[in-house]
Amino acid sequence: MHRWIPAVLLACCLAAPAAAQDAPAIGRYLGPAYPYELVSAAAADRIGWLAYERGQRNVYTAAAPDFRPVRLTRFLEDDGIDLTTLSISADGSVVVFVRGHEANRTGWVANVASDPAGAERAVWAARTAGGPAWRIAEGTSPVVSPDGRYAAYAKDGQIYRVRVTRAQAALSPMDRGEVPLVRVWGTNGAPRWSPDGSNIAFVSERGDHSFIGVYDVKARTVTYMAPGVDRDTSPTWSPDGRRIAFLRRPGTPFGAQSQQGNAGIGNPPGPAAAAGGAGRGQQAGGQRGALAGPAQAGLAGVPGLYRSTFAGGYTLAFQVADVATGEAREFWHNQPDDRVFPNISAIEWAGDHVVFQAEPEEWIRYYSVSVAGGAAAPVVLTPGDGMVENVALSKDGRTLFYCSNAGDIDRRHVWRVPTAGGEAVQVTRGEEIDTYPAALASGAQVAVLSASWQRPQSVGLAPASGGAVKVIFPALPTDFPLDRHVVPQNVTLKAADGLQFNNQLFLPKGLEAGERRPAIVFVHGGPMRQMLLGYHYRHVYHLFYGVNQWLAASGYIVLSVNFRSGIGYGKSFRTAPDTGGRGNAEYQDVVAAARYLQGRPDVDPKRVAIWGLSYGGLLTAQALARNSDIFAAGVDLAGVHLFGSLLDPQSVSYTSSAISQIDGWTSPVLLFHGDDDRNVAFSQTVGLVQLLRARNVPHEVVVFPDDVHDSLLHRRWIYTFERMDAFLRRHLGGAK
Repeated sequence: MHRWIPAVLLACCLAAPAAAQDAPAIGRYLGPAYPYELVSAAAADRIGWLAYERGQRNVYTAAAPDFRPVRLTRFLEDDGIDLTTLSISADGSVVVFVRGHEANRTGWVANVASDPAGAERAVWAARTAGGPAWRIAEGTSPVVSPDGRYAAYAKDGQIYRVRVTRAQAALSPMDRGEVPLVRVWGTNGAPRWSPDGSNIAFVSERGDHSFIGVYDVKARTVTYMAPGVDRDTSPTWSPDGRRIAFLRRPGTPFGAQSQQGNAGIGNPPGPAAAAGGAGRGQQAGGQRGALAGPAQAGLAGVPGLYRSTFAGGYTLAFQVADVATGEAREFWHNQPDDRVFPNISAIEWAGDHVVFQAEPEEWIRYYSVSVAGGAAAPVVLTPGDGMVENVALSKDGRTLFYCSNAGDIDRRHVWRVPTAGGEAVQVTRGEEIDTYPAALASGAQVAVLSASWQRPQSVGLAPASGGAVKVIFPALPTDFPLDRHVVPQNVTLKAADGLQFNNQLFLPKGLEAGERRPAIVFVHGGPMRQMLLGYHYRHVYHLFYGVNQWLAASGYIVLSVNFRSGIGYGKSFRTAPDTGGRGNAEYQDVVAAARYLQGRPDVDPKRVAIWGLSYGGLLTAQALARNSDIFAAGVDLAGVHLFGSLLDPQSVSYTSSAISQIDGWTSPVLLFHGDDDRNVAFSQTVGLVQLLRARNVPHEVVVFPDDVHDSLLHRRWIYTFERMDAFLRRHLGGAK
């Protein structure tokens, strides 16, 4: 990364217009702590969460009656070391979490600060009563036992268990996590403790089939639940710990598993992926707290002859097994030729039912089926025109709390509904964005992550019966520019092909009649994302909402575009035809947004810029390559510039890519990319820069060595946006 500032850039900064000079520094917008991964204890009114504050990542807790936030860790450096996968014991006495970013395809753990000692990913623990946190073992995805004494996790295809204690030296190698607790054939993972901690269920993947295994902690034995030729997944415990429900699909015959293993690549996402995907907690995509993970490949790629191998031709069944005997019975199956319910990827025991996510029509919903059996069809739990995004169960499992945009399409609110079926009741409402519910053990309250158009994401508590959210964290810094925020306005537009889409408009304060300001189009990543009328619940978009507010405070008119293929507006919108490498139809929405801005009387039509990360970088490059006549400049962060790998001018994927129109690219661009990006290959920027050089297109490049897709270092974000500010002022002539 270049640290020097050219003389011309310095002169431009010194000559900045009044609007830019008067705007608060970007660091003030990005200063408040951002909480994520909210969890609650099963047997105590205690919650925990992770928080990112100017690059420092720490664990917090709060408990009844006053719910005063307490920081449990002292990681006080902007060191780029991620915190994820928070788990809390049933009594709330212990939390465990992972410190260190995920590994890339070669097994390299991100080391964004370029520490010569390298980086690791390890399980840590802390006691909520106080005292320093400590490292307990190398590993990922730990699940703490109900009594807080152990954490189970998977590593190298086996199940490990580590004692949650500082006195590691006195422990056996097994309790130190040095040797597996369960070492059996297959790739074993997804450990789940029984409610009393006496057993651990896990999935044993065997290639063409899989088993549900149960490890008896006291007897040190493994029992498989009704083993057969099928693919068994998603074990979930009954409240008394005597039974396990799980999903069963036909196994993969005659070596076809190699086809099945790649089945989901390039296909439209299932409902869980559409609702937010997976990743590092809530910062990158994770759906922490949701009951369903990414949709499985199902039987895609398997010869049609074998697609209906169960009796009667169905392809998905719910099984319940007796843990003591291993015997199981079926309590529900889908109908033959069903195209909806085979995409179910996870179930969760809830009272006398199991609940799960599916998308049979336009909206992602939750359903339930009685474990007793006899149901002809699952019961719909979440009605209304809106998607369900993340959920939690009450501690008795009889109430589902869920987050939805039903009735308020560009926000989120929390609802509740009996898991046996019944009327859904809205718990939170208003102009806030309330997500990631976590029910408290007493049942009286539900914790949520809550934000508004001027208040960043916060931890709050609401009555479970419904009512206002009481915010408990964070306390906003005294220099946070509350008064400089503007209320974003929904603007609904139509693309050239008639498709309607939503946008958020940020109008700067102090606009005078007849004044024409420069404008900026913001395009989100994903593309399965939805920008909202307030601070976003995912970390990078939370940052970007603050950036758009800062740009408006600097005098720019900003339009954030929810283009087709994003979530929040139904399956038809998300799966619109000819998007991405199949035709890039979503670019029509970007052009329509820019034309709208150009037609506003308060916008200078010759001073429209565009910026975005990832898929937003892709669309930024598209805009500059196809329409440098519209877009005067662009900022492309880790964008995709070639779909796939074909350079054939006749291929649709190539003509859908920005580089196919490179000869029309004349507007300047500012490029950012980390070279350890695990989402977008760094070669996407390497190739683009060579093409821009060959055509003498004005460009600036900032490379962050060892960094990932969206930077893990706060100081790099500050540098990015300060550099973007100077770039835009140079090429748009200032904000006035």
